[in-house]
Amino acid sequence: MSIHRLLLAVALVCLVGTGCSIPDRGEAVPRADTARAMPLGIPNARFYADGDPKLMVDEGLQSGLREAAALRAQGPLPTKPPPAYFLAVSGGGDNGAFGAGLLNGWTAVGNRPTFKMVTGVSTGALIAPFAFLGSDYDAQLREVYTTMTPDKVYRARGITAALFDDAMADTGPLAEVIAKYADQKLLDAIAVEYGKGRLLMIGTTDLDAQRPVIWNIGAIAASGKPGSLELFRKILRASAAIPGAFQPVLIDVELDGKKYQELHVDGGAIAQLFLYPPSIDMSAANIKRERYAYIIRNARLDPDYAMAERRTITIAGRAISTMLAASGVNDVLRTYFVSQRDKVDYNLAYIGRDFDAPKKGEFDQAYMNALYEYGVREIVEGRAWHKHPPGLGSPAGVPSR
Repeated sequence: MSIHRLLLAVALVCLVGTGCSIPDRGEAVPRADTARAMPLGIPNARFYADGDPKLMVDEGLQSGLREAAALRAQGPLPTKPPPAYFLAVSGGGDNGAFGAGLLNGWTAVGNRPTFKMVTGVSTGALIAPFAFLGSDYDAQLREVYTTMTPDKVYRARGITAALFDDAMADTGPLAEVIAKYADQKLLDAIAVEYGKGRLLMIGTTDLDAQRPVIWNIGAIAASGKPGSLELFRKILRASAAIPGAFQPVLIDVELDGKKYQELHVDGGAIAQLFLYPPSIDMSAANIKRERYAYIIRNARLDPDYAMAERRTITIAGRAISTMLAASGVNDVLRTYFVSQRDKVDYNLAYIGRDFDAPKKGEFDQAYMNALYEYGVREIVEGRAWHKHPPGLGSPAGVPSR
């Protein structure tokens, strides 16, 4: 069963079902205290993207101090700060194979930078730790996105799951994949890079509060708190938890000595990618520093034409996919305009119209391998990066690919 059909099953069964028992959960954080609740007691473990920008600005300033200390340990400080490179990796399910191929091809080209900050949502959240740690993790990244199959991601439940459970599919298999790669060694490596002033941010959606959450993975890794590895794994699983289709993730928090639980799902429920909240104005900083943003959109940006049958489930499925596609385009446009405002050099990669490998179903291994190789070719052959989204700034008469 495809992801869209899983979602539709939820909607259709809920229309006819009432009075069902549902899985238990802990008490939710009170509305007024959402931002004060802390996982593992770590004050800078996460930020609400729609909240006070000062908190993230302070984290950025502290990262600059750590970076300066790391540079000072290597010798005299340079006369001006080195360029800062940002990477944002979007959601896209099995289309994450594109981003994996692009990153590994970038290593082969030889000019892949060390990123000051890496952000990820959904499948981009699974890619982000590997991208953050660099080429030493290219083999693991390739393995994840060229050997993935549906049974390594989820186990479909029966139609009654729409009434009696929290999702149409059990993502226990994905949890096992995450545990295999997101181990203590990887978390410790992230902590080391955090100490050098680098940042790794993962997006989820707090479903109780209906708010976007940006998790500061480096701070969690560096905290040394018992349970930090489990929290890291939960965040990765939550970021990929498509609401209704895949299980949400319960995250334990504490507030004024009392324990609560938050329900987190796919960050793509609010934004399929992010660079940094628009409320943060990089151009207002007093530090003169070259900044470069690289955006990997694990999807096409042109419409996916298909003749729709006059059948309820088909029409609803096409509507869902259309809304997701439009949301992704809007996210790309938002990051572009924010980068232009802040004088950050913008570079966008996405799946072009020239990729036409057939797809037999979700997490089709042949399709993912073809897409991985396409990502490699795009960057090795110099076609990957675009200075603006399709339709913005193209020369007259020259269509976007």
